Amino acid sequence: MLGAIKKYRFVLLCISGLLTALTVVFPKAGALEWVTLIPAALVLISCAEDKQIRLCSIYGYGAVFFISFYLVIYHWFLYMYPLEFMEVPKSVAVLVVVVAWIGLSIVQTVTSSLIFLVFAFVLRSRVFEKFKICAPFFAAALWATIEWSQTVGWWGVPWGRLCLGQTETGLTLLSASVFGSYFISFLLVAVNFCLAYILVKQDFTKVLSVACACMVVGNLLIGAVVKLTYSNNEENRITFAAVQGNIPLNEKWGDDMNDKIEIVQTKYTLEAAEAGADVIVWAETAFPYDLDSELAEYFSSLAREAGATLIATSFVNPDEPVYSESGRPRSYNCLIEVREDGSFGEDMYSKQRRVPFAEFVPLRGIVTVIIPPLAELNMLPDDVLPGEESTVMHTEKGNIGGMICFDSVYENISLEAVRGGAQILLVSTNDAWFDDSAENYMHTSQSKLRAIETGRYVVRAANTGISGIINPLGEFEDRLGILEEGYVIGDVYLREQTTVYTVIGNLFAYICLGFTSGALAVSVFVNLKDRNNISKGKTA
Repeated sequence: MLGAIKKYRFVLLCISGLLTALTVVFPKAGALEWVTLIPAALVLISCAEDKQIRLCSIYGYGAVFFISFYLVIYHWFLYMYPLEFMEVPKSVAVLVVVVAWIGLSIVQTVTSSLIFLVFAFVLRSRVFEKFKICAPFFAAALWATIEWSQTVGWWGVPWGRLCLGQTETGLTLLSASVFGSYFISFLLVAVNFCLAYILVKQDFTKVLSVACACMVVGNLLIGAVVKLTYSNNEENRITFAAVQGNIPLNEKWGDDMNDKIEIVQTKYTLEAAEAGADVIVWAETAFPYDLDSELAEYFSSLAREAGATLIATSFVNPDEPVYSESGRPRSYNCLIEVREDGSFGEDMYSKQRRVPFAEFVPLRGIVTVIIPPLAELNMLPDDVLPGEESTVMHTEKGNIGGMICFDSVYENISLEAVRGGAQILLVSTNDAWFDDSAENYMHTSQSKLRAIETGRYVVRAANTGISGIINPLGEFEDRLGILEEGYVIGDVYLREQTTVYTVIGNLFAYICLGFTSGALAVSVFVNLKDRNNISKGKTA
């Protein structure tokens, strides 16, 4: 088998990367994710144990796997073509789309490929020879660490988390309410590597087989306990609605669209109120304008007419104006509460995670020179200001934690909101950029994770879909599909129960970080010491 692995390394890596990515993109096939990493694991194990293969070559093998993985994960960038909202030539549109797709895939490949490099380096260490049985779990900890690192910095995009492939498989994801989503990714990698070792090694077959069974069965048991102990307090039931206007992106920003948007939003808001909604949530940038006196009056009068609380988004200027280089005032992208009497709530949530090249241009000076059209992709003339904290909106209907679009990809935002007293979470988003593509479904899967982790209902309002109500088990109570127009309504429960995860946070990810960092540090120290001893021996 080792000979076949050596001969077909590139094929095995590409197949493994493609299949694993497909389970993330299409989570209905998520059961396959427990074996799709085996080919890549076989290649990595064989290379790590063959000391004639240089570490830089092993890093290259990692790049082959991850570029195959991420090109599938981010294929939905292609749906942005032809960038009609930018009114650019098709040749420019092709350039922008391809650069975004391949560029982000390369950026994430560069960091993720360190898994292969560090695994091989540590496995070859003299210290690790006594602990070879730990190899599958070290690989899993490395993977979880890299996934966590992708939440750091504007360049970090945790879009390809392995756990997303389990959002349609029932019980397997529910342990995220205990240890977080990185625990699920850890289990997936550990099981794949254990099975790979069983195929090529005879030393620890029984132990690794038992370990696989314990991880799979144990995870299912945790999920079963979470589901069986799940309950709601009927006294805390509130009826929420999410409006989905389904206004195409290339039309929304037109000067003549204000009246059409107002007609659509008013119609479904009043219909939802008549159907019994206590709180009505709008999608991100339903009105893509600054909150001036005219828009504020419209919000206020509509809330009074509906007799319901309205949660909408708008661009809001800070009390102390912040100006761009052009001299224009910059604004926050905010969730605001408009009460039944037309007054505005005191608490306002400002979007923390801005979308690169949509709400701000990172490294603007460099990008403007190298790829000018990419710098012009921003829908606004100036960068949006970033929010600094997960402000909880203390409304008459309950304590609401908000997330706007990209925020829902980062678990620390929802975690901070729940720790701050949020009884329910809202996601207001605009995925119209990507039409009817996998991006919409993958982004929605992130909201399922946030619901499970925090034990909160998530009400999701999207301009063109998917809008819906997700319960704390990660299940849709009701939803509106992509490119549908209307509203979705349902009862949710204001919850104050704390999951284990809301107490310990990303402790599991930090343990993985400590384990991998410690193993790497010890390996470096031992290798340097061995080289020093060899050098002294030669000198003597």
